[in-house]
Amino acid sequence: MLRSLWIALAMYSRLPAPRVDWDQKSLSWAMCFFPVVGLFIALLLGAWLQLCLLLGLGTFLRAAGALVLPIAASGAIHLDGFCDTSDALGSHQSREKKLEILKDSHTGAFAIICCGLYLVFFFAVWCEAVPEGRTLLVLALGPVLSRSLSGLAAVSWPNARGSGLLATFTQPMDARRARVILLLCTLLSAAALVALEPVTGGAAAAGAGLSFLYYFVMSRRQFGGITGDLAGFFLQVCECAMVLSVVLAQRLEVLL
Repeated sequence: MLRSLWIALAMYSRLPAPRVDWDQKSLSWAMCFFPVVGLFIALLLGAWLQLCLLLGLGTFLRAAGALVLPIAASGAIHLDGFCDTSDALGSHQSREKKLEILKDSHTGAFAIICCGLYLVFFFAVWCEAVPEGRTLLVLALGPVLSRSLSGLAAVSWPNARGSGLLATFTQPMDARRARVILLLCTLLSAAALVALEPVTGGAAAAGAGLSFLYYFVMSRRQFGGITGDLAGFFLQVCECAMVLSVVLAQRLEVLL
């Protein structure tokens, strides 16, 4: 099991992890540790938000750190998937051509435009968030729920290509057991958000759920399934949607 955790950390983050052999048995459980990777990132994000409160750092610096830290800790692997998927969706080509674009290592205009817009928008959303009290914990725990949902989709939905990096992790595993584990992680992380702060936590969970629904519909209609790039696209959209949902909930609380 520890080998599977080290593989998940090495693949989906830039956090330090011992080197281990990627054998079939270890790979078969690696995806189940994807939420644990999110927990490590959540700890870093929570520590940053708390440090900003203690030092009285300004909104812009706090927001910039909150935006950059998860991307840096993940090695930007999910943002790369966001860019590739944006290129494919922006092409308005056939399903087969879109899948080819996902495999293309070149960066297209749609990727650059969408990445820039995403980063500016997510930064603005973080500027509007008020990470105080238990809402700070809600905001910090977002990466756990996003990765639980991403992993659940990876072991439950069809792979659009049947090959690639995502298939490397999902094909060797016992899909039924993995679904149960990742579903439990999803339910527990969502319940933790609501238990911490019913209004903002519930809003964050709802934002994640709506993102997951969009991911399901979009991936099936546009690609016939999911890929590693699509999983990265979802994760970035989901985390932005959760923070945005918290911001909207906080504003509604003030108005009501």
